[in-house]
Amino acid sequence: MKDKRKAYEEKFDAQLDEWNAQIELLKAKADKAKAEVKIEYYETIETLQRKQNDAKANLRELKAAGDEAWEDLKTGAEKAWAEVKTAYHDASSRFK
Repeated sequence: MKDKRKAYEEKFDAQLDEWNAQIELLKAKADKAKAEVKIEYYETIETLQRKQNDAKANLRELKAAGDEAWEDLKTGAEKAWAEVKTAYHDASSRFK
């Protein structure tokens, strides 16, 4: 169980790093965009960062949970992470 849990948490940590890199790319694109598009970029970035912060909170809660609670929290965390992933995908598609 501990190995599975550790691998799961490492996977989430790696995903957070990837999302941070994607936000930085969006910021770079926003800085080069025209004024009217720049506003849309930054609104999207704010939304993504809010969702990412929620996902980080879920991960902290998951890491702090005991083994029994961990399984229950994992389901909720997976749902939250799926929502963040969808938001990143949508933003990436919109700003290509």
